[in-house]
Amino acid sequence: MNCLIVEGGGFKTGFTSGVLDAFQVANYRPFNQYIGVSGGSVTASYFLSKQYRQCIKALKLLAKDEQFTQFTRTFGAEGYMDIDYLKNIAQQKVPLDLNTAMTSAKDAAIYFVATNRKTGKPAYLTPNKQNWLDILVASSTLPFVTKGIHKIKKVDYFDGGWGDPLPAKWAYQQGARHITVIRTAPEKRKSTQSYADYFGSIYYNNNPELSEAFAKYHERYNAAVEFLLNPPKDLVIDQISPIKELKSTTYTYTNKTIMSDYRYGLDKGLYYIAGKKGG
Repeated sequence: MNCLIVEGGGFKTGFTSGVLDAFQVANYRPFNQYIGVSGGSVTASYFLSKQYRQCIKALKLLAKDEQFTQFTRTFGAEGYMDIDYLKNIAQQKVPLDLNTAMTSAKDAAIYFVATNRKTGKPAYLTPNKQNWLDILVASSTLPFVTKGIHKIKKVDYFDGGWGDPLPAKWAYQQGARHITVIRTAPEKRKSTQSYADYFGSIYYNNNPELSEAFAKYHERYNAAVEFLLNPPKDLVIDQISPIKELKSTTYTYTNKTIMSDYRYGLDKGLYYIAGKKGG
């Protein structure tokens, strides 16, 4: 099985959009399994719908629209970033072609990772035409930054990055033997516990499983990086990643930084494809 994993990263996914647009131009689609995490689920969706440059268009619309980020909402129900506005973008302003995406789904297994808010465990959700956009919102709902929760079939979910930020090991367990991972961080970069993770571990201390999900996020991330760097002998892993930190961050960005990251991703994607075809 040939799997494509698309890491999250908020506005760093401008880089991812570039890589996947390079794949679009070259019609490079050797994959029969796709796994998206958080913002990676969004970029993977536009790739599966075969909409060239539409993901970067959507990202730029989010970046400049005052409805999406407002400091006055930080402690409100919607959060600093109104993640439900992402659904509005994908439905109306830059409509996701779900018919084409579903056609792609007939030929490949598709999973978007979310985190179960009750257990703190990852959920690998399979989208269909009815729930595709809801799963995208669930996978991208950041605690403390957005509303922090999204319900699907009476189950509460939040951002998939906390459950399984780089699900290569899970893909391997499902039978993948060649995995391509599009990263939004340098491939050897390890993580330390962030203030958000520390705060989350205390904030949710009435739920031990969820508290642990925050407290040990950096350990899970680092273990996933180690798996990518030292895979089993019967697994081939390719990483497409920036050499150094991108211009945009998860939460901070300008139109200039987003487009700089996008062009960098486009170049990295084309270079990767040239290597594959040349080899």
